[in-house]
Amino acid sequence: MEILKHECGVAMIRLLKPLEYYKKKYGAYAYGINKLYLLMEKQHNRGQEGAGIGVVKMHAKPGHEYVFRERALGKDAIQEIFDTVKTKIQNAGLTDRDARWVEEYAPFLGEIYMGHLRYSTTGKSGLSYCHPFLRRNNWRSRNLLMCGNFNMTNVDNIFRDVVECGQHPRIYSDTVVLLEQLGDALDKENHRIYRQYRDSMSGVQLAGTIEDNLDIRRVLSATSPAWDGGFVICGATGSGDMFALRDRHGIRPAFYYYDDEIVVLASERPVIQTVFDVPRRAVSELTPGSALIVSKAGQVTVTDVLGEDENQRCSFERIYFSRGSDADIYQERKQLGRNVVPAIMKSVDNDLEHTVFSFIPNTAEVAFVGMVDRLEGELSELKMASILDAQSKGELSDEKLREIMARRLRVEKVAIKDIKLRTFIAEGESRNDLAAHVYDVTYGIVENDVDNLVVIDDSIVRGTTLKQSILKMLDRLHPKKIVVVSSSPQVRYPDYYGIDMSRMGEFIAFRAAVALLKDRGMEHVLDDTYKKCLAQEDVLDIELVNCVKAIYAPFTQEEISGKIVEMLTADGSINAEVDIIYQTLEGQRDAIPSCPGDWYFSGDYPTPGGIRLVNRAFVNFYEGNTEKR
Repeated sequence: MEILKHECGVAMIRLLKPLEYYKKKYGAYAYGINKLYLLMEKQHNRGQEGAGIGVVKMHAKPGHEYVFRERALGKDAIQEIFDTVKTKIQNAGLTDRDARWVEEYAPFLGEIYMGHLRYSTTGKSGLSYCHPFLRRNNWRSRNLLMCGNFNMTNVDNIFRDVVECGQHPRIYSDTVVLLEQLGDALDKENHRIYRQYRDSMSGVQLAGTIEDNLDIRRVLSATSPAWDGGFVICGATGSGDMFALRDRHGIRPAFYYYDDEIVVLASERPVIQTVFDVPRRAVSELTPGSALIVSKAGQVTVTDVLGEDENQRCSFERIYFSRGSDADIYQERKQLGRNVVPAIMKSVDNDLEHTVFSFIPNTAEVAFVGMVDRLEGELSELKMASILDAQSKGELSDEKLREIMARRLRVEKVAIKDIKLRTFIAEGESRNDLAAHVYDVTYGIVENDVDNLVVIDDSIVRGTTLKQSILKMLDRLHPKKIVVVSSSPQVRYPDYYGIDMSRMGEFIAFRAAVALLKDRGMEHVLDDTYKKCLAQEDVLDIELVNCVKAIYAPFTQEEISGKIVEMLTADGSINAEVDIIYQTLEGQRDAIPSCPGDWYFSGDYPTPGGIRLVNRAFVNFYEGNTEKR
């Protein structure tokens, strides 16, 4: 129901054969750029604010471009970028050109391809913030293209380190700071090799020797240990080295595949499977703390850089962001749906005969399938109980048995998203009224004031859409009771590793807990938490504690859900009784055991930076600093 913004999606390709090879085997010199397009389109869900691509042409002649970049803004950025690239390639006139000319001069046809899809979590927008970022230099081995799916929690410290070493970044952003930090380490690596060989060679020979001997692992080891956050950082030098580094906890995802023709990396496994038509077993997950490195010569290595730490793979990736076509994710989302069924049965008093089940939005469909699967089991148990009861009373006739066996779950498509209404032209209540019509409802499937209506969603974070649109829409069907089910637990804490939910006061669960404290005369908990958060500002990392947990501690999940219902229906506009059911933390962990990173729900942050920022977020909330994160 509520769109969350996620930062971001990445794709990288390294061709291991000459371009002529792909022309002969696949019919096009543009094999690499075509595959990049597919990788990006199939990850379009991961970023719709902007996109960018970069290409490194390893065999370009001096005086001709060898690092190409194209970026665009908006949800149609991918199409705009590749339309532009296609035009530039066509204008180069490849028809009558031989393979050597293509390798040396054709634009955007190279050996390394990098793609990025952007969702901002910083509130900053514009083309200058779109990846990939490029650090230029007149020596090929000092050029650096960089993009990433990341958010750093200690960007202030990294920025200070960069400035103290003498650099002067032109933009204050974590991407620029990382680019300059990596660029400085790359310069030092160039100079290390230069010093090693300067007495035995010079000029073009020395430049080539530097290119051939770059140690990218050394560059990453010199910089990345200082990074606190979740990240997959991708880069390529102008001379042909390529790399991708994943954070030590595995917070952000990365998968790769390679054979004798190609190396590819992407944020999601199934896109690689589909685009390159390879089996699931052929696609590997990049180990947390490790880097995939492809040298100029095409040697592929996966090497440890940071060391693998406690597994904190992001559970929200599995619940919400990643494509449900992944085999494991599909089963996990089904299990999430199964695990909320006991609470649903309690809410509708086991009355499946008078309950209609549906889902909103489409991303919740897999959880809905799992929910229905378990409900079918519950229905079977109810049928069995009815049969045994009728049998014990001597009332089990053929007609009665047929009636019992004919009972079915009432599964319907209740809501259809109509159009993206331009609600920005309205204000206040008129805007809310327009928002209430984003979905059309299917009339005639709910018996007025008799049936329960159960709809499942993948997450309920802020409650805004639920209040302004969904509840009003469902109420138009006149059910006796509306039960809204979230397949994920209550989102109680901000994320600082790449998902756009960082202001404490935005969360409906947090607002409900604060309201409960005030209702029960427990405002002192807010005051005490504020003081404890302030005291945490200057403590050592090892002493950090998430003080915000105290806000939720006095209440059960059901109490908070009840308060959420009260807040969302306080204006009296909803006639039906309303219940909101959240997945339990135990249910979520049972469904997704391989990805225990659940700090959004539990407050257990994987890095010190996350703990510092959540405490700071409460301070900002308490002080009324709504613009600060």
